[in-house]
Amino acid sequence: MPRELAERGWMALVDELENFQDIAKFLKPAPGSVPALDGVDIHGESMPLNGIVGGDHILYIDYRTRYDLDARIAQAQAAGHAKIVEQLRLNKQRAGILVADVAGHRITDALLVAMLHQAFLLGSYYELDRYGTITPRILENINARFHESTTVRKYLTAMYGEISVEGKFRFISAGHPAPVVFSREFGRIMRISDDRTISYPPIGVLRSGDDVDARLTGDLFRYKKRYTVNEINLLGDGDILILLTDGLTEHARGQYFPAGLERCLSEARDLPSWGIAERIRDSLLAFAPPEDDISFVVIKKKV
Repeated sequence: MPRELAERGWMALVDELENFQDIAKFLKPAPGSVPALDGVDIHGESMPLNGIVGGDHILYIDYRTRYDLDARIAQAQAAGHAKIVEQLRLNKQRAGILVADVAGHRITDALLVAMLHQAFLLGSYYELDRYGTITPRILENINARFHESTTVRKYLTAMYGEISVEGKFRFISAGHPAPVVFSREFGRIMRISDDRTISYPPIGVLRSGDDVDARLTGDLFRYKKRYTVNEINLLGDGDILILLTDGLTEHARGQYFPAGLERCLSEARDLPSWGIAERIRDSLLAFAPPEDDISFVVIKKKV
């Protein structure tokens, strides 16, 4: 009798876990449509360690499909907001990408990036209403909300950047690995100076220095500086920009990156972005079994 009860309990637990896995697939939001920009080719890959969902996340901001830019431009013109009109028009020539990573790769970690996903998209509407584009303010507010939350106790790194049709990439980093630039002409990863890859503490670790509500949190002396925007230019045709999580940089205890990635990019440099992403994935798996979630986005300047 005790054995039968134990078996029933075990089967019930297994059934509950399978049910939770099914639910988790729907709880983690989709990244959205991959932006289509003239002169730029984009493709992203997410490889959850458990094969279902994990702590990594990619979110695409295709201004032309997520928002009715023409309607917003007409509304801003009617209100006499010339600067907002200008920014809204520029959005037709750029696209945004958010890459985030929660410390951990369990199914429950996906819930935290789902919170970030929805907070970012909600904030984007306010940003477009007020400024005509997404500004660093959105991450300042998200950082404040996560910092004030008594339930969030995990590190969450994030990078949000925007790529233009000219190949200019402007981004903010909150504790996230720096982007990688591969030169097609020279066949190698190029060094980026530290002053162009400035990063800040992970989301929620420290309050923002200009947080107007800081007095209410009781944390007046520990704060981070205001986010600043970095800028990288893809100068040559066929140059490749890689946005990535630490699952890639620390793959095989750091033995794969950067040399293994550089070899892979050198061999795949003439492929489209989806082909390059496929080669990177295969190269990672052939090198060693993953020990963490791995996500990356390939941004290639078209030849």
